[in-house]
Amino acid sequence: MRVKSLEVHNFRNYQSVRIEPGSGVTVFTGPNAQGKTNILEAIHLCCLGRSHRTPRDEELIRWGETSARVTTKTEQRDGTHEVTVLLAKGQKRRKTVKIGSRQAERIGELFGHVCGVLFAPEDLQIVKSGPAERRRFMDMQLSQLRPAYFYALQRAVRTLNQRNALLREIAKDGALIKTLDLWDEQLADCGAQIVLHRREMVAKLGQYAAQAHASLTGGREELRLWYISQAADAEDPRERLLMRLKAARAEDLRRMTTSVGVHRDDIGISINGKEARMFASQGQQRSAVLSLKLAQLELAWQERGEAPVLMLDDVMSELDPGRRRELLERIDRVQTFVTCTDISDLAGAKQEAVYHVDNGTLTP
Repeated sequence: MRVKSLEVHNFRNYQSVRIEPGSGVTVFTGPNAQGKTNILEAIHLCCLGRSHRTPRDEELIRWGETSARVTTKTEQRDGTHEVTVLLAKGQKRRKTVKIGSRQAERIGELFGHVCGVLFAPEDLQIVKSGPAERRRFMDMQLSQLRPAYFYALQRAVRTLNQRNALLREIAKDGALIKTLDLWDEQLADCGAQIVLHRREMVAKLGQYAAQAHASLTGGREELRLWYISQAADAEDPRERLLMRLKAARAEDLRRMTTSVGVHRDDIGISINGKEARMFASQGQQRSAVLSLKLAQLELAWQERGEAPVLMLDDVMSELDPGRRRELLERIDRVQTFVTCTDISDLAGAKQEAVYHVDNGTLTP
């Protein structure tokens, strides 16, 4: 897959920009705070329907404007795909997604039309932060590749919220406890689907990430991933989740919240046998995340049968020469968008196009 064109109107600090990138490496260079990352954010918006930097869509609209538009055209094995995301302030429908000329009814319809892997400075939180960041990483990866996962995740979130609301109501009216079995069944049903997807994904991702990390570190370090879940090793995840929900019911009723389910899942990450979050240096954590992103690229390639787009936001300046060289060799295989402040950081890369960014203006 490759991006044929990108158009943005009133998006972040851009009034109107159109680019037609080639199939190789496209570079956006210039000082900080000029809008380099905003281009990658626009592509990411068409991948997942959301920004990787903020949950507030209004922040994506150019200052002083009431609406924004991003359109991406991609060329894939089955033809050309076009995705348009419209954002508006002060309207009932603040975000509209169009696939071609058709308006999508559900956000899940968007996935697959623009498939990308983004590595941004914020991604260090995958290693450094708590389980929520790693669950988000799993969810974003799987939602792009498997719409069935996204819909199961939506059902799980709704069911969890409804079960928690019921637990609070039971504290006021004990007779409602007889309805709890129904919500346990539904939570276990969608939870089991999510466990199966996540377990398979982490196993594959672990293999690819270990290989990438060995290359990046010259074989000096060993990266390991594993799936952490209350049903991680269960032959029947549904039955395991049901059993645990029943065992935890008294505690859940006392605390009025659900303690069992996929909302507690995590990914374990270790380097040379030590937990990366606690014991890895900043450089090691960065290499681990970069390995995860390269593994994400490989997994998407294998699942889809064609490469996704790779987006690297200010990555090169933080890598030592060896890791930088290894990364440059890998990005030659896929369409890549790179931001940097110093073009010399990309020495050795086959740069197909270079844009200088100055306050929302692109100059080839």
